[in-house]
Amino acid sequence: MKSSDFVVIRRPRLSAIKRFPAVEFADYERRLAEMQETLQRVQQAYLGTANRAIIVLEGWDTAGKGGVIRRLGWALDPRSFKVHAIAAPVGREKVLHYLQRFWERLPEWGQIVVFDRSWYGRVLVERVEGFAEPAEWHRAFGEIRDFERFLLDDNTRLVKIFLHITPDEQLRRFQARLIDPLKRWKLSYEDFRNRDHWKEYETAIEDMVEETATKRAPWYLVPANDKPFGRLAAFRIIVDRLSAGIDLEPHALNPLVAKAAQDLLGIKLPGD
Repeated sequence: MKSSDFVVIRRPRLSAIKRFPAVEFADYERRLAEMQETLQRVQQAYLGTANRAIIVLEGWDTAGKGGVIRRLGWALDPRSFKVHAIAAPVGREKVLHYLQRFWERLPEWGQIVVFDRSWYGRVLVERVEGFAEPAEWHRAFGEIRDFERFLLDDNTRLVKIFLHITPDEQLRRFQARLIDPLKRWKLSYEDFRNRDHWKEYETAIEDMVEETATKRAPWYLVPANDKPFGRLAAFRIIVDRLSAGIDLEPHALNPLVAKAAQDLLGIKLPGD
């Protein structure tokens, strides 16, 4: 599995995607653990530098965004890893430019930030549900391209992933969530209502990719009917994008710490 397998810079045809790979659970656990360790190295390499990263996770309802985020959280230190779950704007946000609340959540130096849904809501849910006028969401394509260009020019790594599942798989996951009392909270009336607009969302997603995928900020389209495969694919993409050109060797031990360790514990570390 290579991250390049999922790159999309032209208009996709979601209905034409028929291949949804699967992985064995034991293989999934081994490969996930390896990539989680690499991400720990990436996070440590970013600390104290001007490097920073944004991971944009979009996808159908129940596509697996939460599962990817949980497994990122298991690997990364929360002091420099942040998750922003984006819902409908509230209060003051309603009268601001739609991008402002995202500007305010951008990562600081050394941070990795995940947006669970993002500024792409303007050209997805706001478009389909009629919360944005056609002139507004049409204009948003150019605004988003400019916004992302600013981020890239400012030494921010940007990863954009869309998790794709079929309508039948979504229905199966709805049923599974209803049966499990600990997962029912994930379902809302809007999830069922959105399903009635599948074709409209499909068109909006294809437009989104066509209009906003660039060589510097491509979309990665992941077939995620199999949850383990979807997670591994997302991790592969994230690891490759965030580690490119980065020295992942752990930072050298502070000489003062090394001396204190030797004086107090009698430990002389290799290379000191």
